[in-house]
Amino acid sequence: MELRSLQLLEFPKVLAALSSHSVSSAGENACLNISPLAEAGEINRNARRFRQAQAFYRETGFRLEGFTALDGLFHFLEKPSSVLDIDALFALVQTLQQASLVREALSIAPKREWDELEVLTDGVSWPEKTFAGLKRCLDPDGNIKDGSTPELYDIRQSLRQLQQRCAKKVKDFIHGEDLSHYLQDEFMTISSDRYVLPLKSNFKGRFQGIVHDYSNTGETCYFEPMFLVELNNSLQELRQKEKEEEHKVLKYLTGLLRSELEQAEAAYAFLVDFDVLQAKISFAEEIGGTAVDVDSGRGVRLSGARHPLLAASGGEAQPVDIELPEDQRILIISGGNAGGKTVTLKTMGLIALMAYSGIPVTVDENSTLPLFSSVFAIMGDEQSIEDHVSTFTAQIRSFSRIWPDIDSSTLFLMDEFGAGTDPAQGAALAQSVIDGLLETGATCFAATHFPALKAYALATEKVRAASVLFDPDTKKPLFSLAYDQVGASIAIDVAREHGLPETIVSRAEQYLLLDGSDTGSVMDRLNSLAVEREKELEKMGKELEKLKTKRAKLDEKFRREKMALLDDVKVQAQSVLKQWQDGKVGRKQALKKMADLRERVGGEDDSKPEVKPFSFDEVEEGAEVMNLGWGRKGVVLEKDDRRRRVKVDMDGVAMWIPAKQVGPVEGERAENTPVRTAGAEKKDSAPRGDMTLKVDLRGMRADIAVSELGKFFDQALLRGATKLEIVHGRGTGALRREVHAFLENNSAVSGFSLAPEDQGGDGMTEVDLM
Repeated sequence: MELRSLQLLEFPKVLAALSSHSVSSAGENACLNISPLAEAGEINRNARRFRQAQAFYRETGFRLEGFTALDGLFHFLEKPSSVLDIDALFALVQTLQQASLVREALSIAPKREWDELEVLTDGVSWPEKTFAGLKRCLDPDGNIKDGSTPELYDIRQSLRQLQQRCAKKVKDFIHGEDLSHYLQDEFMTISSDRYVLPLKSNFKGRFQGIVHDYSNTGETCYFEPMFLVELNNSLQELRQKEKEEEHKVLKYLTGLLRSELEQAEAAYAFLVDFDVLQAKISFAEEIGGTAVDVDSGRGVRLSGARHPLLAASGGEAQPVDIELPEDQRILIISGGNAGGKTVTLKTMGLIALMAYSGIPVTVDENSTLPLFSSVFAIMGDEQSIEDHVSTFTAQIRSFSRIWPDIDSSTLFLMDEFGAGTDPAQGAALAQSVIDGLLETGATCFAATHFPALKAYALATEKVRAASVLFDPDTKKPLFSLAYDQVGASIAIDVAREHGLPETIVSRAEQYLLLDGSDTGSVMDRLNSLAVEREKELEKMGKELEKLKTKRAKLDEKFRREKMALLDDVKVQAQSVLKQWQDGKVGRKQALKKMADLRERVGGEDDSKPEVKPFSFDEVEEGAEVMNLGWGRKGVVLEKDDRRRRVKVDMDGVAMWIPAKQVGPVEGERAENTPVRTAGAEKKDSAPRGDMTLKVDLRGMRADIAVSELGKFFDQALLRGATKLEIVHGRGTGALRREVHAFLENNSAVSGFSLAPEDQGGDGMTEVDLM
């Protein structure tokens, strides 16, 4: 992207606003160095990561706290002999602690399927030894712990013991000699790194010792009695040993860091990246922004677009819909001064740059944006007295510099190109420039006051016209666009609104009438019609949203009532079945109650398209069909020519149903795919009974088979079956005996027998229900 165009579109100001939401100086610098990406895949990954991070923050409420920048620390380590001081190491451990907290908080990413956040953490190697060493050797206040080394522990123990001896000797000396009235305070203090007494200066000659310093007023001298000299000397020796031992600890920790420098830098970079991500989320909350994916098409549709800097400053940013269909390349915006033409151009360019940079943008969520590999802008007054450049020549120079780099993937923003010279020639140049842009296939958004360019926008293929709207009564801007029409410049009305003397304005109106160029009434009428249309569209949009909301509420209410009804019917059906099993009601009475429950649930779903059932002749064995009564798919096993019915296997349950109750799957004629249930053989004899169900128990253990058979019986009775076919296989006959034992003790069975040999023989039992 061209740096000059970024400056004209005020992209650096957006980065500055974003950086104010970071919690570290490193994150702030990273925000300021963000630049647009060139690959659509990477841009969309950034957008997906932003949305996942938003979900993470909403769920966890996690917030990253401030941390110290470590760039200088890593630079310092480039010197091989350098050793980090205690402050640098303390900053390092605090920063690594923050990174550890972030990594732990993001551990829920795999469970939530936040793949981009998962990638963010998986790509980070961790300086385990360095982090463990720093936590072991540094306390929460940033001091080296006594237990860092055995030698340091012994030295500090000796120091504490010696300090206690000093304190005791001073106390005994003061009370033994009754010296309290000679001292400013009855406690030791430190001067020149030695323990001393704060003695009143006029008594310093009464005792033997060394005066190290005086207070600012001179009334107090810091006096070291002779009995403390030897103790202080011992303390100095221990302190020197302590410093040497602490240096060893610092050197050791620095060595650990050097051995894991790459991992430490990666953990720090991860923390900075997370700071930037958090800044984007906070920035989005401030401006009402959202992430936008880059679309593979060429069309632009930014719904409710607002200028990001106006939104960030807390000002009233009026939303505008910026649209350019895929089959068009140029949008030429006309209309009055101060109506929002330039703001619209800047909004378009700035939103594109922000979206490509992974920064949330101020548009509605249904917006789409194509990928432009370059964004160029010519806008504003770039004249320079020092360089002898006028407004017009500055525009020409800028375009001449940009022209070689413009291609079909370019977004070009052009504000009043050709101004500052003869209007006729300026308009001709502007039209010629747009012709050239059309030939390259570039996308261009332009603002103009030239009448010739307005006519060009209405008459040229792949060019669309738009106009900023003004209130018909007050002539104040509405900051909205009306498409496929042009607008008047209304310069005289704007001049009057901004305080130009009325005598001058009136004379200008007279000159305009004499010139015969006053088309104001026509343009005012067009503007009024466009405003009325926009109001109607806005009203219709609000009504549509109300209807959608109402429909959603009704759908949800219907869903809840439907689920409550089904739950109630299920409970009552189980109650009826239990009553029948307990002998409280007869079979016919139970079936009648079940039919009443089915009637209560209702008939067919009117929302589903009507499916025409098959005729008996259309049904073929092995074909996949739909049981229209139950809404379940199955496979045709057999056909009964005499009773005009078919036997259908539905997930292992086979039953006879009338041919008029089966139809094509999903409302279309199904392919005749021969799929047969294992063990099912074609029968020559006519079926017996109104409804026959079949279950296959082969391969099951006896206890599991009996349990499955009990469930099958419950289903069969609920469906009103009169005959059952139980496939148990021949084998040793053990499973057959268990099945027959179950049938003999079941009150619903009126009789059972082995099937004919051609239908399974002693491998299947046929059952008649009462």
